[in-house]
Amino acid sequence: MSSLLTTLAEIDRRYQELDHLLADPAIATDPVKLQEFGRERAELEEIVAVYDVYRANDRALRDAEQLAADEDPEIAVLAADELKVLRDQRDHLLTRIKTMLVPKDPNDDKNVIVEIRAGTGGDEAALFAADLFRMYTRYAERQRWKAEVLSSTETDGGGFREIIFEVSGRGAYSHLRYESGVHRVQRVPVTESQGRIHTSTASVAVLPEAEEVDVRIDENDLRIDVYRSTGHGGQSVNTTDSAVRITHLPTGLVVTCQDEKSQLKNKLKAMTVLRSRLYEIEQQRLAQERGDARRSQIGSAERSEKIRTYNFPQDRVTDHRIKVNLSNLPGVLDGQIDPFVQELRAADEAERLTDAGLDEVAAAAD
Repeated sequence: MSSLLTTLAEIDRRYQELDHLLADPAIATDPVKLQEFGRERAELEEIVAVYDVYRANDRALRDAEQLAADEDPEIAVLAADELKVLRDQRDHLLTRIKTMLVPKDPNDDKNVIVEIRAGTGGDEAALFAADLFRMYTRYAERQRWKAEVLSSTETDGGGFREIIFEVSGRGAYSHLRYESGVHRVQRVPVTESQGRIHTSTASVAVLPEAEEVDVRIDENDLRIDVYRSTGHGGQSVNTTDSAVRITHLPTGLVVTCQDEKSQLKNKLKAMTVLRSRLYEIEQQRLAQERGDARRSQIGSAERSEKIRTYNFPQDRVTDHRIKVNLSNLPGVLDGQIDPFVQELRAADEAERLTDAGLDEVAAAAD
């Protein structure tokens, strides 16, 4: 608790200091400093406001505790009732403060690029990849986000060997970032004549969408090939060379896009995916340099890590990182994944508090 109060007092002092700095005529004529201090003040404003309410609550609590010890039984009873209300308010305030003190990921508000690839299981894995694509697009609809396919490779049975799509909306990355990893399905495939349960997998990668200012790509580092789009079985589905393949020579990354009839649109989409993959590589490199690469209950977000199992015979979905089971599997595949998302975000916030040395904050809030 003392760590919490110390942290809040330091934030309050900094906020007051920023008020004085922003009122300084020398700062007012310096656009860079003015923007820097203004942004910092805005980031602290909500925490300071809640801290002010917390201090008022603390004063009221002390007054109520004195009245609860009053010799007059009627006053003591009324004070005891007030104490209960004030303590509940304090717990609520501490929970809000805990959430606000969690170090924010700078990518949280970014759009995302989601890549789904069929794994083991042949056609059944491709169908499962299609199920996951629908799950995420339905979840995006529930959040009022926009989903747009950037690239896809379909199978004859209606599945996807690979599908890459963009989800645009505030907070998309903060919600979907925990979906990276291997998803496993256990069910009887439609092609199974003897009713045997098969296990198939699909991998999901969620990348924060990178802007041009985030990643600078030298045109000389790119090899761009154009060719005719192909459909199932490799047959040509277009009469022009609209499909685009971009190879980033320094890293060997290859991105293809053929969903649009326009070569320019395919190139723009492919560049979006390439930027995001390069941005992810750089973020991972920086994290390793800082020693931030965490292995925890929410996982490492590596593509090889099995994170969730969808068991059709038992109508159960299990997230192996947080040990959470949900029934209503059809509902989950219809986009009702918020229980998983919220539990994973809470686990991540708790760990980031620990990483920031604010363990007592979490204990006080709980």
